[in-house]
Amino acid sequence: MAETLVPKEALDWFRRKGIKPGFDYRDVWKEEQANAFTVAKMLNADLLVDVKQIVQDAIASGQTFEQFRNTLKPLLVKSGWWGVQTMQDPLTEETKLVQLGSEGRIKTIYKTNMRTARSAGQWERIQRTKRTMPYLLYQLGPSEQHRVDHAKWKNTLLPADDPWWDVHMTPNGWGCKCWIRQVSQYEADKLIASGKVSTSAPASKDRQWINRRTGEVEVLPQGIEPGWNYNPGKGRENMLAGDLAAKEARMRQTLSDGL
Repeated sequence: MAETLVPKEALDWFRRKGIKPGFDYRDVWKEEQANAFTVAKMLNADLLVDVKQIVQDAIASGQTFEQFRNTLKPLLVKSGWWGVQTMQDPLTEETKLVQLGSEGRIKTIYKTNMRTARSAGQWERIQRTKRTMPYLLYQLGPSEQHRVDHAKWKNTLLPADDPWWDVHMTPNGWGCKCWIRQVSQYEADKLIASGKVSTSAPASKDRQWINRRTGEVEVLPQGIEPGWNYNPGKGRENMLAGDLAAKEARMRQTLSDGL
């Protein structure tokens, strides 16, 4: 089934990404994904650039998975990035058998990038229009079976600036099809009056998870998979703010050293 055409904001968000080769999906993590395109075990930067362009073209034209696969698979096969092969992990220097290109991995590349780009683009529109559409409503996707916690979040109605969206802006895991609908004050009032929505952030237990690749300790709300506990659109804002703060600190240090 084709993904719907991704709005301009989503395409612009993806187009601004750089590339970052990584051996393991945990090597390029959370907010880093907002600034860099990566495919686990694709260490050839030239190939990564080519794959990013193919994904970008698919986003721009709203390609179906089949169209995307028919373009990407020949490139991966020709480049030798296909099937099970022996590779050395740059971090551990361990040589192991790993899965490179496959039908399943192509599908993961397609769906993950389509959905995160759409989410990031939507977040940009939310920030631009939240004066007239100040609420967000959590909705389930078309999956036959839903994650238990995601089903509990259905019809959660919260202001767009509520910190709950910092972590729960969709997608919230691999293959998650949940989505967010932006609503006006008028519609929010009607939904609240109907009793069909919850206006309180759902309570959940946090758990610790250690990223064995980076050593970073993550605090994950129940129902959020590792690596997905961030808002794709806000992730770039956080990265840019961090870069700016670091530059300012270096400038202050330089001025101090010159005195």
